[in-house]
Amino acid sequence: MAESNFIDYVKFCSRSGAGGAGSLHFRREKHVPKGGPDGGDGGRGGHIILRGNAQLWTLLHLKYKKHVIAEAGKPGEGGRRTGANGQDVILDVPLGTVAKDAETGEKRFEITEDGQEVVLTKGGRGGLGNHHFKTSTNQAPHYAQPGESGIEEWIILELKLLADVGLVGFPNAGKSTLLSALSAAKPEIGDYPFTTLVPNLGVVSYRDDRSFVMADIPGIIEGAAEGKGLGIRFLRHIERNSILLFLIPADTELISKEYQILLGELEKYNPELLDKKRLLAISKSDLLDEELMNEMKSEIPEGIPYVFISSVTQFNLEKLKDMIWQAIQSS
Repeated sequence: MAESNFIDYVKFCSRSGAGGAGSLHFRREKHVPKGGPDGGDGGRGGHIILRGNAQLWTLLHLKYKKHVIAEAGKPGEGGRRTGANGQDVILDVPLGTVAKDAETGEKRFEITEDGQEVVLTKGGRGGLGNHHFKTSTNQAPHYAQPGESGIEEWIILELKLLADVGLVGFPNAGKSTLLSALSAAKPEIGDYPFTTLVPNLGVVSYRDDRSFVMADIPGIIEGAAEGKGLGIRFLRHIERNSILLFLIPADTELISKEYQILLGELEKYNPELLDKKRLLAISKSDLLDEELMNEMKSEIPEGIPYVFISSVTQFNLEKLKDMIWQAIQSS
């Protein structure tokens, strides 16, 4: 995922089509001098619709769409002919896309399945033709309904990556290196903070042709929930991961302290994240001997499954995959 191509936020004006006007028409034929009202109904205005597409992974194709406008419905005609509906506009979006009202911030819905279609902005109803208004006391109504106006609103689309496992850790904890070692993903890797500026997804092969999806989320720093560092821009991607894998390097000052800081940032952003299943991997463990590992076990928070790993030497990576798979199956 190149940085320029990964777009997870767009804002645009969504305008549905107005309904067509009902027809004011009377039947006129050679041998029917006093034909009754026969004006048809107007057509419905076009909807703006979001459709899930599993082949997409970014909102890049919508980045420059500032206005999305659907067609108006056609007016009704004589002979009770209904006008054509306005053509709907269908926007394909990646799975995990959330639609929000730009003014209130209210969440409308979320697209989670391939082919799922949800009306974002509803088209106006067509007006009724004058034949609907004929009564015993008014045989020739000179009235038909106008079409209902379309809706114009500002919409925000946010993408939350769909992955089984989300990697959580400080910058330079080795998340990208781990994803690269476990999958075919090729994230940018460097020995400095914020190498990863966009989320990366990788498919991790497991035993018997099974697999799971892992997401490398850009590093969290203390204060991320308040917007420091890369801020909360990428924290929302963790919301869709069923398992959170905390990655803390072996050369950190105190494992439990770093773990609590990471946990605190997640809680500040969204307390529901603490309900997710958590695992811990101590990265860069090729720096440790067995004696040091045993000493460090006392620093590990209670109740969380953990494993010492090294992405460079492949140490315990199979054990890590076993731990993740077991957590996925029991979640």
